[in-house]
Amino acid sequence: MKDAFGLPQSLLVLGGTSEIALAVARRLIARRTRTVWLAGRPSPGLDAAADQLRGLGAEVRTVAFDALDPATHEEALGKVFAEDDVDMVLLAFGTLGDQARDERDPAAAVRVAQTNYTGAVSAGLVCAGALQAQGHGSLVVLSSVAGERARRANFIYGSSKAGLDAFAQGLGDALYGTGVQVMVVRPGFVRTRMTAGLPEAPLATTPEAVASAVELGLRRRSETVWVPGTLRLVMSALRHLPRGVFRRLPV
Repeated sequence: MKDAFGLPQSLLVLGGTSEIALAVARRLIARRTRTVWLAGRPSPGLDAAADQLRGLGAEVRTVAFDALDPATHEEALGKVFAEDDVDMVLLAFGTLGDQARDERDPAAAVRVAQTNYTGAVSAGLVCAGALQAQGHGSLVVLSSVAGERARRANFIYGSSKAGLDAFAQGLGDALYGTGVQVMVVRPGFVRTRMTAGLPEAPLATTPEAVASAVELGLRRRSETVWVPGTLRLVMSALRHLPRGVFRRLPV
């Protein structure tokens, strides 16, 4: 169960090799989290991530999970909830894709959408149902400011995150009053392996900063968290710019 500050004793990470997710896990383990499930495709990277967290004193197990195979989600994730209650689910999987390539290759673009949106809808609903059945818990969804307004430079990724963000908000409304909280996290440009080599955007942040914001959001029982917080004002302004003006911006 969560403590008085809303921090979990047990954590299920969907996307167990995500740098942001692992930063969140490390921070929560340093507070009070003792049991962690890392869900992802079996790989040396997933095993290494589990060993890293075990070194911090947590009991860590890995779960075979593929975002692109929704037919397996209920069985794979159901096994975790069948063992014990889960205080928090962190939905952290996703892919950036390659905008130029994906525009030329519709199948590649579809893969981005299936990973970031379709897979997340499936896994999110499975976990939401399990959390509701146990009567408590948090579902934390890693969205992105890219979903606030699609940019020419990454509209395929941005559109998939826009769908995920809308889904998570609606799911949060559906679960209101059930004892289950949904928190949407909207980071800007985060310095990770996924963004390595890309031009750094203004207000760039780190996985550790996102983890700190997630912890604060849990303590406050926030529904939406921006990282950094100033992006909320920036994106509000960009979202309301006339389309003709927005097109001319170097974004």
